[in-house]
Amino acid sequence: MPEPVLSSKLPNPMLEQQAVSQAFRKGNSTVLSWPITRFVTSMAIILGLWQACVVLFGLPPFILPGPVAVLSKLVERADVLWHHTIVTGTEVVFGLLLGLAMGLFFALQMLLFEPLRRWLLPVLITSQAIPVFAIAPILMLWLGYGMASKIVMAALIIFFPVTTCCYDGLRHTPKGYLDLAMTMGATRWQQLWQIRLPAALPALASGVRVAVVVAPIGAVIGEWVGSSEGLGYLMLQANARMFVDEMFAALFILAFFSISLYFITDFLLKKAIPWQSQ
Repeated sequence: MPEPVLSSKLPNPMLEQQAVSQAFRKGNSTVLSWPITRFVTSMAIILGLWQACVVLFGLPPFILPGPVAVLSKLVERADVLWHHTIVTGTEVVFGLLLGLAMGLFFALQMLLFEPLRRWLLPVLITSQAIPVFAIAPILMLWLGYGMASKIVMAALIIFFPVTTCCYDGLRHTPKGYLDLAMTMGATRWQQLWQIRLPAALPALASGVRVAVVVAPIGAVIGEWVGSSEGLGYLMLQANARMFVDEMFAALFILAFFSISLYFITDFLLKKAIPWQSQ
């Protein structure tokens, strides 16, 4: 019976077309699901709406410059903007490291020393009850107008979310894990390093994601209060001279820096903590 075998091996044009169309749709959906694709699409929509507002309402450049004027300023003042971006970026990164270290330290102290928790908790709440703007002049007085006061500002503003997320993660370790560790004779430190900390990493990662977005706010507030360099300082100078396009250029860089920092951190956290839910 050779004929049925041969007929089954003959190409079917309709099936091939369906397979090609399915592969095309699958490829398109894969491309659209890329974060960079969504980011570029969102930016294109925002810039389009921005330009449309300028054109439709006839807004003058000293009120709202168009995106083309801002991009021109980015190119024209690239060296100056780059210098101030490095300053602000350094303050944010060191502020993040300091804030994360402080948050992790306080969370561990509250977990390990139960009586100490009653004393540290009011300090934690007080750190958020006082507005950062109110602390900024004091920090300038104590630490000067250099980079140290901005680093502390960035660390203080992320201290609360990092500490609470880490502490909650440490407290809510699944009881079954701890019971199993105790059954196997694990010491208290072994439970901490091998059970509690790995289980708390997803919660700590959530706090870190919040921190990388909020930390630039602390650095810029510090630059507004008193500094001689940084994107916040540049925005103040541009505002005083009515260089609105330059002010928007600095704002654009600050937003791009925060978004890039978030996506880089999110990518690294997913690689470092593969067991966390996506």
